[in-house]
Amino acid sequence: MKTWKKVLIAVGAVVVLGVIVGVTVYQSQKNVVTVQTGKAQTQNLSSVVSASGEIKPKTYVNIGANAFGKITRLHVKEGDRVTKGQLLAQLENVQSSADVNATRASLQGAETDFIAADAALRTSQADLNRAKSDADHARLDWERAQGLYKGALIAKQDYDTKKAAWESAEAGLAQAQARVAQAIAQKDSAQKHIAQNQANLTRVSDVLQKTTYEAPFDGVITNLPVREGETVVIGIQNSPGSTLMTIADMSVITAEVKVDETDIVNVRLGQSAEVTIDAIPRKTFHGTVSEIGDNAIVRSTGVSTSQATSTSQEAKDFKVVVTLNDPPQDLRPGLSTTAKITTATRSNVVSIPIQALTVRNPADLVPKDPAKGSVQAAAPVDSPKQKEEIQGVFVIRNKKAEFVPVETGISGTTEIEVTKGIKAGDEVITGSYKILRTLKPGTSVKIDNSEPKKEESS
Repeated sequence: MKTWKKVLIAVGAVVVLGVIVGVTVYQSQKNVVTVQTGKAQTQNLSSVVSASGEIKPKTYVNIGANAFGKITRLHVKEGDRVTKGQLLAQLENVQSSADVNATRASLQGAETDFIAADAALRTSQADLNRAKSDADHARLDWERAQGLYKGALIAKQDYDTKKAAWESAEAGLAQAQARVAQAIAQKDSAQKHIAQNQANLTRVSDVLQKTTYEAPFDGVITNLPVREGETVVIGIQNSPGSTLMTIADMSVITAEVKVDETDIVNVRLGQSAEVTIDAIPRKTFHGTVSEIGDNAIVRSTGVSTSQATSTSQEAKDFKVVVTLNDPPQDLRPGLSTTAKITTATRSNVVSIPIQALTVRNPADLVPKDPAKGSVQAAAPVDSPKQKEEIQGVFVIRNKKAEFVPVETGISGTTEIEVTKGIKAGDEVITGSYKILRTLKPGTSVKIDNSEPKKEESS
């Protein structure tokens, strides 16, 4: 046989062998799925609820207008520190001052009338005593005259004179008694006038006092929306009044945040929190949960559900107040802030990446190798248990994906606690998301944990 024929046969054999090998490799790798994995490991885990809000002082008050009038003097400016009782603002008070002076004069006049009525009462009582004495004396003279007249010792004229004198004295006594009663009534009337004028003085003094504003506590003027010369009004129904200024006690600072309704059940009083402030980057402050709101707040409107006029299926939040333990001195109310509240902690627990968790219907968990403990659906297909999804993870065993049901505990930022199902060191499939959705138990897998290449910009 010629040499070129031998070479041709050898090349053909090599080509056929290569095709056979290629087909074999292709068939063996056709059902292999490339996955990313992570290790179940023992570590300390913390569950954190994150919420945003703003910085607010624990104690602050909006000082509103208590009277209608023009501002004649502002004694403070925004940013000033004030002490309790310090004069803040003065409204126009010409009429209210005049009312106070007039009412005070009326009160003094009523007190003078009372003194005069008391003196008149004492005079009337003295006249009554004299009238009683005169009446007693005239009665004795007339009784004596009656005896003498019966004994014919005095004339009829003298008898009649004594009788008339007694009757006149009795009339004088009745008149004196009436004057005493009149004086008592006048004294009571004067006393009532005093009480009336005192009440009026209290009222007009209160009106005058409301034109002057003092600091209710030590604090800082955080808002001053008015100027001297402006006219302020008091609030009426469905219409708020003018706000002169806001005073805040900056000794206790809080972060008021809104926690999602799905997380609020895990928040408790006294839990620790880490607070970051947008205006102070790269610095974390520590605080404690000091207040938890009871009413839900509609996220889109900011109105409490107890005040809403209609029901809504919108997302809702709950107000949570975190008191800062170490607030900086230059902190200002209204700054945007984020609080990370630690709701639970676990030490030395088995955890896996959260994205490794998946769910499967029992009907989809067809066992590939029952001898190795793969999950098997025990209930009939039509059973209600077949409709309940099972939570679990895919664990790599013998280069195959095996579905293992797990029970979970608290969730961290990227990790979740596993209380039952796997142990530390097990390698679980974490991605991709598309593969986890469709992966079947017993599927052969290939691990590729390299970072995906970034697409180059054209």
